[in-house]
Amino acid sequence: MTIDTIGSATSARQADRTPVGTDAALAQGAARAPATAVETAAAVRAPSAAPSLAQVNEAVSQLNKSSQAKSQGLEFSVDTDSKRTVVKVVDQTTKEVLRQIPTPEALEIAKALESKSSTGLLIQQTA
Repeated sequence: MTIDTIGSATSARQADRTPVGTDAALAQGAARAPATAVETAAAVRAPSAAPSLAQVNEAVSQLNKSSQAKSQGLEFSVDTDSKRTVVKVVDQTTKEVLRQIPTPEALEIAKALESKSSTGLLIQQTA
């Protein structure tokens, strides 16, 4: 067996395969049209505005009511001090928090960095 025969066997196998989904349309000659300037500009445009706290709380409430979140032990909340969204993974039987994102320590650091009146920022120790 030579390298040439291996190469020819590989190309024959690839021809036997039938493309699936979007690849099938492209393989059959149906080319996708390029995006127009308006579509491209809309895709690149930054979000118009950040959601309000009420909108975030409503979204968190809807997430907590979803059966998928409950079945996987997820709890969503908004930290009152930093106004950041918090996700907790909770054990279904013991109700113990297994993991929290962001961690309580990260929330405390963010709170300390945001308060401009603190002199030590992160360290609260006196000499």
